Amino acid sequence: MKPNSPSERLFNGIIRENPTLVLVLGMCPTLAVTTSAINGGGMGLTTTAVLMFSNLLIALLRNFIPDRVRIPAYIVVIASLVTVVQFVLQAYLPSLNDALGVYIPLIVVNCIILGRAESYASKNGAVSSFFDGLGMGLGFTLALTILGSFRELLGAGTLFGYTILPESVYTPITIFILAPGAFFVLSCLVAIKNRLSNRPAKADQAPEQEAELPEEKEIKKKELPEAPAAEETTAEAAATAEIEKEGR
Repeated sequence: MKPNSPSERLFNGIIRENPTLVLVLGMCPTLAVTTSAINGGGMGLTTTAVLMFSNLLIALLRNFIPDRVRIPAYIVVIASLVTVVQFVLQAYLPSLNDALGVYIPLIVVNCIILGRAESYASKNGAVSSFFDGLGMGLGFTLALTILGSFRELLGAGTLFGYTILPESVYTPITIFILAPGAFFVLSCLVAIKNRLSNRPAKADQAPEQEAELPEEKEIKKKELPEAPAAEETTAEAAATAEIEKEGR
């Protein structure tokens, strides 16, 4: 994939540099609101909207923002977008707004958003910055939704509010909807992601080792003809020694 292309930015945010499973950023909302899949997905999509448009605006204004006040300027842009998103949630999704509570205003200081603004949007164009925010947001949403799904299923026997494991056949493990359960499920997801990421690396090393074998064979072939020459030198030395004895 071409660097900084839309597809590369999406793949980077969702897989290669997933903000939750790889960079381990934004842990406060990750651990606090993922008691259900709906809450995790809602928090992720809310953050995605802020990420996309904050990256876009900061990329457009990067040449006009003085370097000394860039961080306060970024926070003003992010806070304005968070306020708009919160008003939209209050108007159209009041139940989700109540479930997420104080974590919506705290998006302003989410290290994922401020980090992408400083490390990427302030140095790249508007289009690539927009897709960088979209990729990071989708990766964050995916991780939170999976985390919330596991916690909801194991802790309550439901998924997206629908009963999957009735109490007649399954006793909910309530610790999974508490703080310790969040740490446990997150650690398992990070371990699985690391395991899957390391598999291609091992597969790539095998062809390299196989490629070295023909080179070693060529070196050995080059060294083999030198052995008869050494034997000839030894024979000549022996013949010379016999001639000298006869001469004496």
